[in-house]
Amino acid sequence: MAIKPLINLFSILVMLFSFSLLAPFAVSLVYKDSASNIFLLTFLIIFIPSVFSWYFTRNAQEEMGVKDGFIIITLFWVVLSAAGSIPFALSGMSLIDSFFESMSGITTTGATVIKGLDLMPESILFYRQLLQWMGGMGLIVLAIAVMPLLGIGGGQLYKTEIPGALSDQKLTPRIKETAQALWAIYLALTALCAMMYFIMGMTPFDAISHSLSTVSIGGFSTHDESIGYFDSVAIESVCMVFMLLSALSYALHYFALYKKKPLKYFYDSELRFFISILCLVVALSVLIAYLVGYNDASFRQILFQSVSIVSTTGFVSTDYSAWPTAITFLLLIGAFIGACSGSVGGGIKSWRVLIMINHAKTNIIRLVHPNAVVSLKIGSKAVDDKVAESVWGFFSIYVICFMLLLLSLLATGMDFESAFSAIGACLNNLGPGLGMVSETYGSVTDFGKGVLALAMILGRLEIFTLLVLFTTVFWEK
Repeated sequence: MAIKPLINLFSILVMLFSFSLLAPFAVSLVYKDSASNIFLLTFLIIFIPSVFSWYFTRNAQEEMGVKDGFIIITLFWVVLSAAGSIPFALSGMSLIDSFFESMSGITTTGATVIKGLDLMPESILFYRQLLQWMGGMGLIVLAIAVMPLLGIGGGQLYKTEIPGALSDQKLTPRIKETAQALWAIYLALTALCAMMYFIMGMTPFDAISHSLSTVSIGGFSTHDESIGYFDSVAIESVCMVFMLLSALSYALHYFALYKKKPLKYFYDSELRFFISILCLVVALSVLIAYLVGYNDASFRQILFQSVSIVSTTGFVSTDYSAWPTAITFLLLIGAFIGACSGSVGGGIKSWRVLIMINHAKTNIIRLVHPNAVVSLKIGSKAVDDKVAESVWGFFSIYVICFMLLLLSLLATGMDFESAFSAIGACLNNLGPGLGMVSETYGSVTDFGKGVLALAMILGRLEIFTLLVLFTTVFWEK
């Protein structure tokens, strides 16, 4: 294992993160709030040690291997969350609450322990949004865009950071160009989203802040009432459009924008499946509301909450936790399926669910017709049985992790509805749950917050990237 190159790269990545603190520092100066010293002090605390560790390992030239990629990815998210928690701690929050808030932001989960957002300094609010925006695509990909400056290759990091369909195809011949293309799309969507929010009535601060958490599918807001604070059909419409765009594979955006192939959207099986699941959730929610005679949820509210939760964003326009239990758990099931592969969304991912459904279908056909030659296909593409077995393996580990995390949270005394939804929301990087965690996670015990923070990073790294570090095979030479 290449220790010095690992430390060198790690130092550079943390230094990159430290410069992001200058943005909320500038916001603090503009709005003349009381948090400017917090961000300046945090910058120095993070930047100075990073410079020293980089200096003493600057001559390391070894190439990183697969194992190094797993370690740097996992440790970076943990240390980044720890570093990101410093401004919250300096503002008066407890250490566990600060770490929870930071982990929730950088993993784009959107679960918060803070109540009273409307009274907080603008710089702290902006910092929360910025954490989600940086975590959305992954700071690792940003580092890969400048990897030639680091003197080491970045292919392994990119493959580890973005699992699924996108990791198996280089959108451009060189990984650096791939990362740059992804970030260009990400930046363009963010700028366009901010502009549309402003046109539809948000203040410049709210427009920029919410664009950061919308495009990253994070769900943090600058108001306790989230998007419901604005009570605007126009703003909710903009929000839904960009939540959907960010829930789609960035490979599709690349082909549409760079290769001039917009028809890729219409031919993509996973996109059609994702939209079908969303439409099914909306239709069933409306039907359930009608059958039980629940009139407090309008179609507008059901549509918005369905898009927000199925895409794993987590914005709210109303207190949906008060809706009939059948609807709220239906929405949660949608979040379990999640967004498309290669997107910034969470969940199991639509392509995995699509493969499992089709694999089960082919096995049923084989049982009825033992001599039939049946191949697994997604659209017009054949899928190897080994891929399907790998997906089922992932799902098995996912279920086991979910059950263990749920048991741990129930041991803290939390009721089943709250615990189930909290684990589901954090493991799928959704955010808001049901019951006692429908608004904030402030009432959860410190141990419970630690469990939920573990669920967040498991979900963000899609489980295997983290769990592989706990196997003896990984550490064998």
